[in-house]
Amino acid sequence: MGTSDTTIEPLDSPLLANQQAQFRSQVGEISRHSTVYFAGSLFTAAAGYLFKIYAARVLGADGLGIYALGMTIVGFLGIFNGLGLPQAATRFVAAYSGTGQWQRLHGFLRRMSAVLLVSNVAMAIAVLVTGPWLALHIYHTPALIPYLPFFAALLALGGLTSFCGQILAGYKDVAVRTLITNFIGSPLSVVAGVIVLSAGLALRGYLFSQVAASAVVLLLLVSMAWKMTPPQARRPPGGAVAMEPEVFWFSAAALGVSFLEFILSQTDKVLLGVFLAARDVGIYAVAATLVGFVSIVLQSVNQIFSPTIADLHARGEHALLSRLFQTLTKWIFGLTLPLAFVVMIFSKPLMLLFGPAFGAGWAVLIVGTLGQLINTGVGSVGYLLLMSGNQRRLIRIQAMMAIFVVAVTLVLVRPFGMLGVAAAAALSNAVSNYFYLREVRVALQFSPYNWTYFRLIVPAMATIGTVFGVKLAVGQHQPQWPWIGAALVASYVVFGGLSLIFGLDDDDKVIMTAVRDRIRGAIGK
Repeated sequence: MGTSDTTIEPLDSPLLANQQAQFRSQVGEISRHSTVYFAGSLFTAAAGYLFKIYAARVLGADGLGIYALGMTIVGFLGIFNGLGLPQAATRFVAAYSGTGQWQRLHGFLRRMSAVLLVSNVAMAIAVLVTGPWLALHIYHTPALIPYLPFFAALLALGGLTSFCGQILAGYKDVAVRTLITNFIGSPLSVVAGVIVLSAGLALRGYLFSQVAASAVVLLLLVSMAWKMTPPQARRPPGGAVAMEPEVFWFSAAALGVSFLEFILSQTDKVLLGVFLAARDVGIYAVAATLVGFVSIVLQSVNQIFSPTIADLHARGEHALLSRLFQTLTKWIFGLTLPLAFVVMIFSKPLMLLFGPAFGAGWAVLIVGTLGQLINTGVGSVGYLLLMSGNQRRLIRIQAMMAIFVVAVTLVLVRPFGMLGVAAAAALSNAVSNYFYLREVRVALQFSPYNWTYFRLIVPAMATIGTVFGVKLAVGQHQPQWPWIGAALVASYVVFGGLSLIFGLDDDDKVIMTAVRDRIRGAIGK
């Protein structure tokens, strides 16, 4: 290391005080929107998992397997119906509204909305045309064919909903989006689903409830996006305003990222559908849903941290961005550990909640959770590359990993079935995050790690012991779900208490204060 010409600022210097104020401001904004998103996700998860348990018992593993296969078709074609525009909306809506470029904002919203409407209708037709061939020749599941019109509707509605939701994110109002999608859309879907399933409509009713809820959510998001758009941007400009080439380049890059992310995230279910029965896909899909919830803290932070990355990087606030990245990653990982321990230690009881047939997926749940721990342990590395203009590095890694995950899954699916597929997914997750982290260090000179991570060791070990103690005390007593809830509460109490005892650094205290203020504000204190 060479010498540095950077001078050390006195503790009471105006520059240091300004840096601290900026850090507190950014943490406050991130914590406010992340807390709302986290609360919405918890609400959705609680309602969704209870409903999924009910639906799993009504539909069985075969019904859920058919649904999972249909959603892989929706997911694949959904890559192309968006054309990368939802991700572009987050960046360019924020940029145009922040700099007062109302004519460009109007042109972007008007033109991209028209393009998305046409592309979504085209892709919905593609589901109806290609779906029967895929169901017969790829998935060998002819029972999927009668449900294709529902999946076509979900595809079209989902593409438009995603775009409108990202417009709200561009206006930096994740809280309103969460209110609509989580606190209105999810309960509506659950209530409608219970009604139609109780009426004996089975999978057809389940899909109908999702289509109806998606339509309502789309209408609400469109309404809010219109209200949040400044009046100056609602009026058409006097003359034609050309779209910036950067919009198309960014959208093309985002489309490539979405395609590669589909391969990385859906290869497991697609190959399970090709080589195994729909029943196995259904069991695996339930385990994958539980695994996806393990990274809820990371997902919550990413919702608002991603536009923050673009903002701070554009303004050259690299030191502040690095500081936020490091502190947030430690909190994301720390808050994920107790949940991950409970999911792994109670993996079989958790799967059995969905029915006796689903107990076979307990090992899949453990392996997948280990993969998510790695994911949360590196923080928002993917978004750092994408939102800082280093999307080529991101695409290069994902292209390499897409080949890797397909190859490893093909090797492991036949001898090991669901567990082999889960192991391939977890391994690709670990390798890709290693490369993301390396590229972040090369391109931005950021690292999420420092010596304070050692403070997590004692709380983590004590938390593992606590959860194991609850598991041993429970034994085979039924029902086990109250004990799972008790173990989760106890794990966070132990982890949080010991973390306070072993000390927090100054940045940790800023985040803790911000979160505490958000909680107090939510309960009216």
